[in-house]
Amino acid sequence: MQMLLGPVFSDIAWPITILIAWFAGELGHRLAKLPRISAYAIVGFVLAPAQAGLLPADPSATVLLLANIAFGLILFECGYRINLRWLRTNPWIAATSVTETALTFGAVYFLVMWFGQSQSSAVLLGSLSMATSPASILRVANEQRSSGQVTERVLHLSALNCVLAVFVYKIIVGLVVFETSGNLWDATYGSLVDLCASGILGMLAGALVPALLQFTGRTSDDSTLAFTLAIICLVALAHSLKLSPVLVALTFGLSARHRRIVLNSSQRGFGALGDLLSMLLFVYIASTVDWQQVLAGMGLGLAVMGVRQLAKIVGISLFAHVSGISWRKGLLIGVATTPISAFVILVLEQTRYLGIHLVDELAPLATMALTLEVLGPIFIRRALVWAREVPDSRGD
Repeated sequence: MQMLLGPVFSDIAWPITILIAWFAGELGHRLAKLPRISAYAIVGFVLAPAQAGLLPADPSATVLLLANIAFGLILFECGYRINLRWLRTNPWIAATSVTETALTFGAVYFLVMWFGQSQSSAVLLGSLSMATSPASILRVANEQRSSGQVTERVLHLSALNCVLAVFVYKIIVGLVVFETSGNLWDATYGSLVDLCASGILGMLAGALVPALLQFTGRTSDDSTLAFTLAIICLVALAHSLKLSPVLVALTFGLSARHRRIVLNSSQRGFGALGDLLSMLLFVYIASTVDWQQVLAGMGLGLAVMGVRQLAKIVGISLFAHVSGISWRKGLLIGVATTPISAFVILVLEQTRYLGIHLVDELAPLATMALTLEVLGPIFIRRALVWAREVPDSRGD
């Protein structure tokens, strides 16, 4: 298609795709109550270079940076909603996260080995499967205006899961890339330094930005722009320094919350800018998926999805009663931990950006990314509705 219309069309391909995605999201939401981000994913996949070919075959570094900024905004908001006092009061929530991520890693690892794959593929798939992407959860929660135990716990668990998954994944990538050295410390030292530096950078921003707001006398009603600019700068800096944008944004949000800077309800999601970048994020995620990879990894990918979800549901349900909720709500939280796509694809693309090509070796992730980006938001919505945490869910 681009060959027929020339380079001019290539320049406007992304704006046209975003416009199509917006229309599809509104239409799907109105006619079928489909979460908007599911429609964005479908449009991104259909118009991807490997399918219809509307989008450029080689996305620019700018598009990847914008996608990471969008993810950074979402992670900041997720980190901002983490209540450390609640985690200290109820340590079973952290225990739940550690248990369900460990069960997920172990279950996926043994499944992949049983399928006859290499050990490196098994540990990489296991580490990435640990994560629960906060992007889909937060967007659906904001869209549905949900609130309650299930909403808050799944957000807290997704943030904790991201930190654990990035930690394990960084170490494993170090081992996979430098496995010939035979030295565990040499293989993991760089990854550990990156993780610590990412956390420190986020905490410094969490202290500096509120201090600047207080110095300039800006009120909480107009602090959104300052946080947005700070996140853009932090994500760009993390890219430049080859750090983890995930941890930088999460720790920034966490630090800002405990500096007593208040974001009012009108600023959730960062307004129209946040909505636009979110559309770009979910379209971009789906556009990276090749239908041939989906078919090649379908068998193992679907099996990993099933085992991953079962492990998460079991891990969360085990601690449901002792952590202060019913078994039913524990089950619903497990169902709501379905999404994984945004986290996995952006982490893999960041790894590719650093010169390490792993996505081509992990075909099952293509199946998981596409399936869970479309179905994940639907599962989240149903879990929140069944938990009666959506304002208009009484009639469901």
